[in-house]
Amino acid sequence: MSSCEQASPKDQIVFITKQDYENNRPSTESLKLPELPESDQSRGLIMPNGELNFNCPCLGGMASGPCGYEFRQAFSCFHYSTNEVKGSECVDKFIEMNNCMTRYPNLYANENAAMNAEPADFIQSSEQQQLDIDQMEQLKSNV
Repeated sequence: MSSCEQASPKDQIVFITKQDYENNRPSTESLKLPELPESDQSRGLIMPNGELNFNCPCLGGMASGPCGYEFRQAFSCFHYSTNEVKGSECVDKFIEMNNCMTRYPNLYANENAAMNAEPADFIQSSEQQQLDIDQMEQLKSNV
């Protein structure tokens, strides 16, 4: 027999037996996402009218959450920048975004690590590049 406990004012803990689960499991039909109209499916980061689509899954949820406002401000500034050095006028907005993200280290750990890394951390050594090339050549010759 299943039971339910009130864990907090907003949370409930439900204990369910295997038999109840098997008898009340939702069908896979009810779990499918609704089909989007063709116009919504074809949208990417930049919509046909040139505006940014902050609902794009390609942003990984960065446009929402505690630093969503700061992200949208910085990203928009960079996207619409017309300066010779693109985005050079947006440095303050990116600093604000970074400051916000450091206040939430559990949410933005990967992003903070990337922002605080040295450029050299992203550049492979010539030895590593040669090793990668050698491995690719070996894989090609085995095919």
